[in-house]
Amino acid sequence: MKRYQHMFEQLAKQKQGAFVPFITIGDPGPELSFEIIKTLIDAGADALELGIPFSDPIADGPTIQSANIRALAAGVTPAICFDIIAKVREYNATIPIGLLLYSNLVMARGIDNFYSQAAAAGVDSVLIADVPLHESKRFRQAATKHNIAPIYIVPSNIDDEDLRQVASYGRGYTYLLSRAGVTGTETAAAMPTGELIDRIRSYNPAPPLLGFGISTPAHVRAALDNGAAGAISGSAIVKLIEQHQHHPAELLLSLQQFVSSMKAAT
Repeated sequence: MKRYQHMFEQLAKQKQGAFVPFITIGDPGPELSFEIIKTLIDAGADALELGIPFSDPIADGPTIQSANIRALAAGVTPAICFDIIAKVREYNATIPIGLLLYSNLVMARGIDNFYSQAAAAGVDSVLIADVPLHESKRFRQAATKHNIAPIYIVPSNIDDEDLRQVASYGRGYTYLLSRAGVTGTETAAAMPTGELIDRIRSYNPAPPLLGFGISTPAHVRAALDNGAAGAISGSAIVKLIEQHQHHPAELLLSLQQFVSSMKAAT
């Protein structure tokens, strides 16, 4: 959890926001996936948000669903994902690494065992997309036991009581949704108003990062201008992987250029 705190402190000193890319681990295959993650880091990512391939990613749109299918077809398992994460942690000791996944993946390995393995691999946070706030206690307790930050999602229409609980339970960062629906660039981000982010910040949650539909430097800039601490972009990056999956050199170059441009907007 301290890696997030250190990241936000350093960014504040530099008067920058955070840019956080998301990809599905193992897409399109384990070896290239590791090279992709290294490229994201080298291009300027402040933190990483990574998904473990799952057959029913209900919070994700078609682009990230396809990434899950590619990774599963390549034989990628949670154990392989943890191996890749451990290699990433060896490559970079300081960058915060978060997981965004689904509860079946956690339950299948046993909650405590999952968080233990995640911590051993070098994971800093876990967001479980299909566990509602009122059912999150056992996951949160396991996360805390293993020094992993539990991440909570904040929709724009959240009520005050849920917001108070998110601020109380969440650590690392807070995932602020730009809009309702599933992930994807098919529907552009709808920037929350500065007043809304001020209201969210009044409960003193972990720093809010805006996600869903973030695909351009202008989106990143608008998120920061409205008071977010940074932005998360997933589907736009995964689309590049899909487009260039059979041409690794072109893929890594396009990812480097995209992440650099998004980071420059912070």
